[in-house]
Amino acid sequence: MSNTKRHVVPNPDGGWDIKKPGGQRSSGHHPTQQQAVDRAREIVQNAGGGEVVTHGRDGRICDSDTIAPGHDPFPPRDTK
Repeated sequence: MSNTKRHVVPNPDGGWDIKKPGGQRSSGHHPTQQQAVDRAREIVQNAGGGEVVTHGRDGRICDSDTIAPGHDPFPPRDTK
């Protein structure tokens, strides 16, 4: 799996930013946390998988989500 990671963090001027660890600029800005999380998942999925880390308004980590590789050669079996 790729080592891609994105953090969803509050913007001091309002809304939510998507940031790469160590990056200065935002990868995206959204009015709601959920919109930012959804976009961060897309970015990580397109990069081949990794982690999306969500922070709360206080800056603390409140959730982390592992995103599977974009082209999984061994997808889960359909259990139906």
